[in-house]
Amino acid sequence: MFDMKKTILIVDDSESIRELVAKILENAGYNVFRGVNGKDGLDVLRTIENQVSLVITDLFMPVMDGFGLINEIRNDEKYLYTPILMLTTESNMEKKMEAKKAGVTGWIVKPFEEAKLLKVVRKIIR
Repeated sequence: MFDMKKTILIVDDSESIRELVAKILENAGYNVFRGVNGKDGLDVLRTIENQVSLVITDLFMPVMDGFGLINEIRNDEKYLYTPILMLTTESNMEKKMEAKKAGVTGWIVKPFEEAKLLKVVRKIIR
């Protein structure tokens, strides 16, 4: 059976983080799209033809933050159950609980290890 590449959307206002994560995931065989903030990420998400398998987003971004993006994604029936990973410098427990309530699947604190990121991504999308 033909196995389509899994598609991942990365949303982060830091170009270096965005490109680093994209490179790691592309090298691991994933199809990667990028957004520079929550609103841009949402626009990109709506242009992607195939269902996205995972969204990786930062928390603090201009225009629309991670929570704004997550709320918009969760309000779209197509992405109701799509896993969302929060990749942020924030490690506050309250923020993590707030994120979980908003529908975040997992939380990775920056700086992160490449192997850990890939392990989490592989666990979330099979």
